[in-house]
Amino acid sequence: MKNATDAEIIPFPAKAQIIPRSEHNISRDNISKEALKVLYRLKQAGYKALLVGGGVRDLLLDVEPKDFDIATDARPEQVRELFRNCRLIGRRFRLAHVHFGREIIEVATFRANHETDGDRLIEDGMILRDNVYGDIDDDVWRRDFTVNALYYNIADFSIIDYVGGVADVKAGRIRFIGDPEERFREDPVRMLRAIRFAAKLGFTIEPATEAPIPQLAHLLEDIPPARLFEEVNKLFLGGSALQTFEKLRYYGLFKQLFPEVELSLAQEEAGFPHMFLIKALQNTDARISEGKPINPAFLYSVMLWDPMQEQTQQFQKNGAPLFEAQRLAADNVISKQIAKVAIPRRFTHVIREIWELQNRLENRQGKRPYALLQNKRFRAAYDFLLLRADVCMAPKELADWWTEFQTADKQRQQEMQVALPADKSKRRRHRKRKKTPQA
Repeated sequence: MKNATDAEIIPFPAKAQIIPRSEHNISRDNISKEALKVLYRLKQAGYKALLVGGGVRDLLLDVEPKDFDIATDARPEQVRELFRNCRLIGRRFRLAHVHFGREIIEVATFRANHETDGDRLIEDGMILRDNVYGDIDDDVWRRDFTVNALYYNIADFSIIDYVGGVADVKAGRIRFIGDPEERFREDPVRMLRAIRFAAKLGFTIEPATEAPIPQLAHLLEDIPPARLFEEVNKLFLGGSALQTFEKLRYYGLFKQLFPEVELSLAQEEAGFPHMFLIKALQNTDARISEGKPINPAFLYSVMLWDPMQEQTQQFQKNGAPLFEAQRLAADNVISKQIAKVAIPRRFTHVIREIWELQNRLENRQGKRPYALLQNKRFRAAYDFLLLRADVCMAPKELADWWTEFQTADKQRQQEMQVALPADKSKRRRHRKRKKTPQA
C-alpha cells in the first residue's frame, strides 16, 4: 500500500464540463416519476433542481438506482412550502424528505465551504453541525467522492461534472474530492463509505484516497454506536457482504467495528470459524440477489458466535454449568458489541434465541421436536444449524434429520424418532420409598 505522499494525484478539471444529452446514456424514462415530480415542481417555482449523487452514477452504469437525491438552491423551509408531503429532518445536515407512500425523495440545499449565512460547528476537525448554504459551484466541493458528485440537469438533460466524475465512473475508480486525510477527519464514516462503494460497484480505491485509511481507522471510535449500526447494515446488507468484509479487514476497519470477532478470526484464520462467517456472508449475498429478505440479527448471530463459544468454554472452566455459561457469555459478548455498534434490543433478543435453540435442536426425543417446529425462531435456528453443519461445526446427520423431519408426515416423524440412538443423558428415575412409620 502506498503512502499518501507517494500516491499519484489525479488533477481535477479546470472548469465544469457540461456533457450534453447526446453524449451520455441517462434518459428521463429511467428516473422515477416521484423524482421527476419533485424536480419539475422546484423548477417551475423558479429554483434550480438537479438530480445528484449515486442515482446519476448508477444510471451511467446502467444500474437501477436504489433511490434518487435532488440538490437545489431552495432552502429546506422553501421546499416544505412547495410540498405538503414534506418533512424536514436532520440536525447535522438539514434535509427535506418528500414522501410518496414508501418512496422518499431526499432534497438537499446546495452547501458552501465557508462559514457565512449558516450554522456550522466543528470540534477536533470533525463536523458536528453544518447548515451553511451556497450554490452548485460550492456544493460540489462538499461532496465526498467524484463518482457521487455528478449533477443531472432536468432543464436541458445534461450532466454537469466539476471533478472528473464521469471519467472515474468509466475507469471504475473511487476518488475523494479534496484532501483525503482532512475529509476523513471531518467525518470518519467516509472511510466506511469508500469501502462500501468500492465493494458494491466493483471499483478500486485510488491510491491517494486509500493511503490514510489504516492510520485513521481508530477515528471510528468517536462515531456514535447508533450511527455505526446504520452504516454496518449498509455495508453488509447491500449485496456485496463478502467483498466488503475482506476490504474492511484489509484496511483495518473491521476490528474497529467488531473487535471481539477480529480476535477470534486472528486466532482461527485457517480454521472453521473463519469459514463459518465467510459462508454466511456468501449466503447473505445470494439471498439479496434473489430478492429474499434478510434479518440483520441472523448475520450478527453468526459474527458473534465464535466469541460467544470461546467465552462459554471459559465460564465452564470456572465451574459454571453449560446453560449458565452460555447465558453469561451471550450477555458479555453482546454488551461489548453494542458499545461499538448499537444493535437494537429487538435484534439482540433474536440473536440470543438463535443461540439458545442450537442446544434444543440436539434434543429430538418425545414432544420436543414438535414444539420446536412451532417456535417462531425455528427457521432462523435451523438455517444457523445448516451453516454450522456445512463447515463441520455441527453434525451433518443432525442437520439432515431436521431437514427431513420438518416436512415429513406424522408416521414418518415417529419412525425417525424411534430410529434415534438412545439418549444416554437420561437418568432412570427411582421411586422414593415411603418411610415406615415408627411405633
